[in-house]
Amino acid sequence: MMVVGCRPSHKRQRQIASQMLDAIKAFFQDNMQAPAGEQVETGAESENAEKPNDHQPLHLAACALLLEIAYADDEFAESERAHIKGSVQRHFGLSAETAEELISLAERERSQSVDLYQFTSLIAESYDLPQKMVLLETMWGLVYADGEVAKHETYLMRKLSKLLDVKAGYLTEARKKAQGLPPEG
Repeated sequence: MMVVGCRPSHKRQRQIASQMLDAIKAFFQDNMQAPAGEQVETGAESENAEKPNDHQPLHLAACALLLEIAYADDEFAESERAHIKGSVQRHFGLSAETAEELISLAERERSQSVDLYQFTSLIAESYDLPQKMVLLETMWGLVYADGEVAKHETYLMRKLSKLLDVKAGYLTEARKKAQGLPPEG
């Protein structure tokens, strides 16, 4: 019998995290080794940007959350796929092919997860507020990518904001940026 709404046991969470990390390691070892001494820009990071393989679990977690938003209205439109692909390429410094592979890996991990906690907890612990804001703005952009805002998408954004430990005012600010509206002030 499956109990809806319960978190998996700590043992199950560790198993899921271990499986996820093994898959991530294999993916990044095969696809994302930067040439010696070369550094790749990853979004809003400083001049001392780190290689993508230093952020393996974070890339996968962020991509999985973007996919969760894309599937929230039960339709994964081509405009949403393009938005996710462009976002992960831009923010993580990936080639188009590697971005597609990351999306495929994140889709598999998302479909095997029992909840979003494994993804949100990693991001909540690792991202600072500006990084979380960029992620939320990207998520809102994804909500608007198909031209419709489903009720469940708005609910999911509030839920993810809470799980990412971002106050509601910041969520509203990210939404306005995604819509191209000026911030309140």
